Amino acid sequence: MTASPDLLRSVCEPLCSAAGLDLEALEVSSTGRRRRILLVVDRDGGVGLDECAELSRAVSDALDGGDVMADAPYTLEVGSPGVSRPLSLPRHWRRNTGRLVRVVLASGGEVTGRVVGADDDGVDVDVDGRPRRLAYADVGKARVQVEFRREVGDTEVAGEG
Repeated sequence: MTASPDLLRSVCEPLCSAAGLDLEALEVSSTGRRRRILLVVDRDGGVGLDECAELSRAVSDALDGGDVMADAPYTLEVGSPGVSRPLSLPRHWRRNTGRLVRVVLASGGEVTGRVVGADDDGVDVDVDGRPRRLAYADVGKARVQVEFRREVGDTEVAGEG
């Protein structure tokens, strides 16, 4: 028997915090006898490959040095969230300031606009040049929209997203 997701989280969360990272998701799946452990981490300003590699080494050392995995083979993957991650916490909104988002409202309907700012109570979105305040309680689902071409002032930016 190998470690439960709760036990793995109890090992990984302190290591993430020590590295200045938020553990956004921990997924465990099995392929035959091998376990796949996926850690999704983020922080303000984003996460680079070096930070992911350092965290991967620290988590591997912790898993290999204790009896957490009970000698079961595993594959560890550490990465940052992609644009498909739902925006569900204030920090997700804050980290996506300036990005285009699609919001499905809890009451029905939807809003597409650019995140202008976010605090603990809600998010400010620019919808076609008009500001709109959305309380988090009013948000059913929200995701960042991929933009392949975006105009910034008089300059066109390619490949943003």
